[in-house]
Order: sequence, then C-alpha cells, then structure tokens
Amino acid sequence: MTPYEMMLSESQERMLMVLKPGREAEAEAIFRKWELDFAVIGTVTDTGHMVLEFDGEIVCDIPLGPLADDAPCYERPYAIPRAPEALTDIPASNDIGADLLKLMASPALASRRWVWEQYDQSVGADTVQRPGGDAAVVRVHGSNKALAITTDVTPRYCYADPVEGGKQAVAEAYRNLCAVGARPLAITNCLNFGNPQRPEIMGQFVGCLDGMADACRALDFPVVSGNVSLYNETKNEDGTSLAILPTPAIGAVGLLEDWRKSATIAFKVEGESLLLLGHSTGHVGQSLWLELCHGRREGPPPPVDLAVEARLGELVRQLIGQGLVTAVHDVSDGGALVAIAEMALAGSLGVRVSLPSVANPAAVMFGEDQGRVLVTARDRDAVIARASAAAIFAAPIGTTGGDAIEGPGFRASLADLRAAHEGFFPRLMGSELTPEF
Repeated sequence: MTPYEMMLSESQERMLMVLKPGREAEAEAIFRKWELDFAVIGTVTDTGHMVLEFDGEIVCDIPLGPLADDAPCYERPYAIPRAPEALTDIPASNDIGADLLKLMASPALASRRWVWEQYDQSVGADTVQRPGGDAAVVRVHGSNKALAITTDVTPRYCYADPVEGGKQAVAEAYRNLCAVGARPLAITNCLNFGNPQRPEIMGQFVGCLDGMADACRALDFPVVSGNVSLYNETKNEDGTSLAILPTPAIGAVGLLEDWRKSATIAFKVEGESLLLLGHSTGHVGQSLWLELCHGRREGPPPPVDLAVEARLGELVRQLIGQGLVTAVHDVSDGGALVAIAEMALAGSLGVRVSLPSVANPAAVMFGEDQGRVLVTARDRDAVIARASAAAIFAAPIGTTGGDAIEGPGFRASLADLRAAHEGFFPRLMGSELTPEF
C-alpha cells in the first residue's frame, strides 16, 4: 500500500490520539493489554503545516489554515419555534388503573427486553446492572470502580420548545447517572435533525444546542465528543417534506468509586416507605398520558430548573452512598405512576399509593414535571431530613407490599402490568419472549 493509500484508506477500527510527551510507553501498554495495534506516527509542531514523510522523503507539505480556520462558516437563517401556550383545559381520568395499563403497553414505554436480549450484556462478566434501569453499570475490571452509562432525549419536548427540550435531554441523562449512585462526568451527543436549509429546522437545531449548553454549564457536565446527522426527512402524501422530530440524543457516563454501593430501581421488601423527591405540579403539557389517553399533543413541555437538578443529583448520590435508600428511580416519561410501576415490576413487589388531595390527581400522577426521583427507605424521616437540608421537597406517597399497584379508586395487578409492559415487542416481531434470567 502506498503512503497515499494508507492515509486515505477508510479501514475501520482505528483511532488517532495525541499523547503527552513521555507517556508513549504507558499508552502502548494499555493498547497491548487489549490486543490492539499501537504505533507513534508523528509529532505535533507549531509550523501550521501538515508534513508527511515516507522512507525519509517528504511526500506532503500543506498549510492547515484552509482546512481549519479558513474553512467556510455558514450562518444559515433560522427561527426558533415559540413554545405552545399553556394548557387551560386539563382532562381528568375516568380510570387511573386503566390509563396506567395503556401507557405501560404503548411502544413509547414498553419493555425493550426483547431487543437487548439479542446481544451480550455481560461485557466480560463485569456488568453490574443490565439494561432496564436508569443507567447500565459496568465494573472497571479488577477494581471496585464502575462506569455508569445512559442515553436520553425526548423529541416531542424538543419539537414543542427546542431550548427546554435541549435542557431536559442533558438534565435527564444527569439524573439517570445520579440515580444509580454515579458522579456524572461527561456527555457525548448525536444531533439528529431535518434539513437545516429550512429556517424552522435550523431554529430547532440552534434552540436545542442553546438548551444543551445551558444545562452542561449549570451541571458541570462537559461535552467531550459528538456527531451530527442532518437531512433526516421523507415526503408527505402531498409531496411536501416531513422531517423527523428534533432528536439531540445524549449519551452520558459517570463514575462509581465502589460498584457495590450502586442503586437499582427494584422494590426490595414489603413495608418500606416510598417517597417522592422533588415538587409535582401536575404538568401534563406534551406528556404521554395526554397524548395516548386523550389524543392530544399540546401545551409546552415541562420546564427544567437546572439548579434543582444539581441539588437533587447531589442529594440522591449522598442518600445512596450513606445507605439510606433501598431503591431509586427517576421520574420521566409517563410520570410518577409509570415510574412506580417500573419499580414494582423490577422487584416483583406491589405498592399501595396515596393519591394527593388535589382536584385532578391523575394529572399529578401522570404529569411529567422534571427534577423528581422516587426512592424507597426503611427510615423515611431520615430521608426527608436530608432532603430538607438540600432544599428539595420530599413526601411519603406509599408503602411497598402486595401484588398490585393500588390506590384510592384504582388497582392494577402486577400480572396485568407485566403482560402489558412485556408484550409489545414480541408481538411486533412475531416471537415469544424468553423467561427472565
């Protein structure tokens, strides 16, 4: 292969990195440990030129300016969409239990177990938490440390209000890592949008990036990599363009110093208190409940208070580290009652829920207010005291036990919930779901 062919080859499974001087041997040892090739191919200079040599002969010497600083920079026209008006006619629920079953059976919330069972989740026998919770947890081999990994985005929020949607995607990824006990480190992203030559699409792009940037700064959650996928569109029946919803997918990683202290979403034993951390207002704008149970995708998405998210994340990590909570799950799509059902199914243990004394309890149970986490605890007063010290609202909302999710006027058995939750993808794929491991 000629030097030109080597430089231009698109062979996969390669990586370039810049090392600090004197660290070459250390880097090579890491590569060799994982049976990967390693070679030093150059040195960073201050000449502003890229110089390539082959057999002692210079075969390329080009200035980098035209490739970097002098590259064209597009300033496309854009218009960030305005958020919809607030809802003034919030519907009620005729049957909270039936609404819960409908949500759990929907493709938006159905278990992805049929999908993730198709590949190896053990990762060299170091997987601590498999898929299905807030974040996967993988032990750093040969140590007590572990990495927590999660991905998140809510495209319908980003479409309704790109700035708030961008904030929410980062904030939920942050919350997911904290919910397993990890210290959030950094994010990557995959920015999926339609045609940026359309001002409204470019507005979605700009708005989402503005919201993401605000969240990253407030949460000290840097972006370390990412990619962009544009022009994701098809055609309507009348021939006009139909873009995907703006989808700035966030991948995030965090660190646990001791994987044995990680938290899971599963209820553990009967008689423990279920507490909700974070304030609930019953925000149903852009919620799955409003869409799936009432046929409406309306209103603004829930606002994101980044200061609350930071305090909540720190509180949850402290509660986990001090052993004060036995299960943890963040509240997101579907609201608090869906999160409770997921915790119950994960632990095969029911719960008796106390509905709030409000005019529309369904809105509070299915509303998607941000900055909320559910926990179970043996000593609820200790958790409430810690939350109060962190300026986070906390309230007991139930007690674990039984074989159903039940509350005043409603009941959904775990058997019915599991059938609804686990059934969608096997039916779609025309196959049976394997038993739980």
